Amino acid sequence: MTLAQQLAQGLIELGLTLPAGAQQRLLAYLELMQKWNRAYNLTAVRQAPRMVSYHLLDSLAVAPHVAAATILDVGSGAGLPGIPLAVALPDSRVTLLDSNHKKAAFLRQAVMELKLGNADVVCERAETWKPPAAFEVVISRAFSDLAEFISLAGRHAAAGGRLVAMKGVHPYEEIAQLAGGWQLLRVIPLTVPGLRAQRHLVTVGRD
Repeated sequence: MTLAQQLAQGLIELGLTLPAGAQQRLLAYLELMQKWNRAYNLTAVRQAPRMVSYHLLDSLAVAPHVAAATILDVGSGAGLPGIPLAVALPDSRVTLLDSNHKKAAFLRQAVMELKLGNADVVCERAETWKPPAAFEVVISRAFSDLAEFISLAGRHAAAGGRLVAMKGVHPYEEIAQLAGGWQLLRVIPLTVPGLRAQRHLVTVGRD
């Protein structure tokens, strides 16, 4: 099975229909990630077929649950989940935030090469960055535990906005230790094609 076939089959299993040209953009992003990975160590997953599942499909699985006018990807790293979300949700404005200059350089290159007019790159620390406006959705993937996520990035969520954490196993202990002023809104179990590991999407909001 080619990477294109693997991606197409995964999208069918997820029940996702992407905009025209999106699959080609995602495969181009994968190729760019592999190229930069040789020098920048963007991700520990290096085999292209595994990257389709672990990175592209894992990120795209959350798209139906986070569609919003403005999305902030905190600790974006190699652009996950922000770049796949920007490709899948062209009506959303996606900001990719990472304090690592090399990773930010990769993100800017990816946004330029993929012609993602709805994506911005910011090289700042989440706890000190002062954006011009807050975001409807603030998302992270393997960034930190919930308490630290709220502490560092909670202020970037607009009134009525949501913090969304991509997790593996159900984080019962982290949820039990939620900071005051925040409440659990929902936990959604996700099935990602090609991944046998558990995946959960945890959404919290202000009381």
